[in-house]
Amino acid sequence: MDKGDLKRLIADRYRLLHVLGQGSMGTVWAAHDEVLGRQVAVKGILHTPGMPDVEAAQLRERTMREARAVAALSHPNLVTLYDVVQQDGDPYVVMELVPSRSLGEVLQEQGCLTEKQGAAVLDAVAAALASAHRVGITHRDVKPGNVLIADDGRVKLTDFGIARNVAEATMTARGITLGTPAYIAPEVAQGGDVSEAADRWSLGATMWAAMAGEPPYVGKNVMQTINAVINGDVPVPAGAHRLAPVISGLMRKEPSERLSLVDVRKQVYPLLPEPGTDAFEVRESVPLPVVVRPKPKIEPDAPLADDPGPLPFMVTKPITPQRRGRVASTFVLVAAVLLFVVGSGGGFALTRLAAGVPLLPPTQQTVQTLPTLPNSATLVPRTASALTAIGDQGGEFKLNVEQSWSMYTEQRAADLRFPTSAVVHFVSGSGAYQVTVQRFPDYYPKRDVKTYVTGVQSRWPGRFFGGETVPTPNLSGPRIEDSIQFVYRTVEGDEPNALRRSHFSRVLPFNHDLWVVEVVVPTEQEDEARARLFDAIASTFAPV
Repeated sequence: MDKGDLKRLIADRYRLLHVLGQGSMGTVWAAHDEVLGRQVAVKGILHTPGMPDVEAAQLRERTMREARAVAALSHPNLVTLYDVVQQDGDPYVVMELVPSRSLGEVLQEQGCLTEKQGAAVLDAVAAALASAHRVGITHRDVKPGNVLIADDGRVKLTDFGIARNVAEATMTARGITLGTPAYIAPEVAQGGDVSEAADRWSLGATMWAAMAGEPPYVGKNVMQTINAVINGDVPVPAGAHRLAPVISGLMRKEPSERLSLVDVRKQVYPLLPEPGTDAFEVRESVPLPVVVRPKPKIEPDAPLADDPGPLPFMVTKPITPQRRGRVASTFVLVAAVLLFVVGSGGGFALTRLAAGVPLLPPTQQTVQTLPTLPNSATLVPRTASALTAIGDQGGEFKLNVEQSWSMYTEQRAADLRFPTSAVVHFVSGSGAYQVTVQRFPDYYPKRDVKTYVTGVQSRWPGRFFGGETVPTPNLSGPRIEDSIQFVYRTVEGDEPNALRRSHFSRVLPFNHDLWVVEVVVPTEQEDEARARLFDAIASTFAPV
């Protein structure tokens, strides 16, 4: 962030003092309210160089949507919204500054919660969610990182950055998966609506992690985790003691069977700490200026797969992937930091990019152990929607794919290389095969196919072996330019156990949108998969 922003006065009232956090969509500052003489948190959107006007407008609207969501809420277990102001045409959200640690950080410090601590957190978050649900707002991303343990012992739920009010249905299209994979409800993972029941599942999963010290579903990558959430059994709560029946009651696969928040609080009430006592140690607050969260330490032994991103180009020198370690910070944090660390852009799309892991499981496979390739006889027509959260139209499509393959939908936020897009994944049960359909709405006339190809080249400078682009049949309908397709190969992991995957990619202009259909298979089966899988699937794709 430009240091010139510090000490800047917003709306002739809020003086920016210190950066608390910065994410892909904005910055949060600790600030001083010079009218009321109190400390506050100020959140503003982040304008990246060259950002198109339509994307800047979308950021402004997302910020205002969050403000509207939080403004409708008033509860002691929720972070309070104070004000929304305009400065140079951009909105700034002024919120309560809460010296605190997230529940995730508390778990890193002490491993898991005690029964009394767990009861206090469960009761507080259930009360906060009940308050939001009463005014028609679903949180959509309840997890340990979004539960704050204040230095004075209070428990607050934060980050309504991807919250949804039922009155604003156009802001989040049906089928877009939002939230964090280990904590989202099974019906949401399959592209269904996010309801109040989905928040209750996420609360149960959060408390499962709080009492066990680890999430209820852990996979080597996003898709493996999602597969476990959808198809796996609900694990028995570990270390939950008398909270176990409540957690199990929240984590029911059938939404209608999940425990209500009223019943949650009734069952937890006898387990709460005695009145006048605190479940968590009261900590001395640090006055402004607030210390910025330190960067994660790099741990050489932390396992991390190579970035699998699409690259149809040859790289002469593979770039060694960076390793990321665990955040072991015990610094005082504030509620506003979390609003951008995990909430901007939504979905597990950001989770995937932040984690640097491939969508497909990096397991060793040989020709002998690979699953049998499906053929055209087993493919059936399926219809899905690739709609973004801005409420665009024309996102439905159809193509032939295996009926048993799991379908997930995500939204990818705009950046300097690509506009906002929606991606639909179809993944085989083994994870060996994947079909993705990505749509960039209103891609034309500002961009072209060459822009896309150049963008993926610059965005994914990982290990790969690429091939040439070639013409391919066009979609039937209006288009600005011709389609292309290419095959490229990625290498994940180090020799001798490296995993090789072949990516068949077809780029299809249609009207003012750009569609990309990609089939990913183990390289050992590339030749066979070209005809039996890629040609059989890509040739059936058509917007509806």
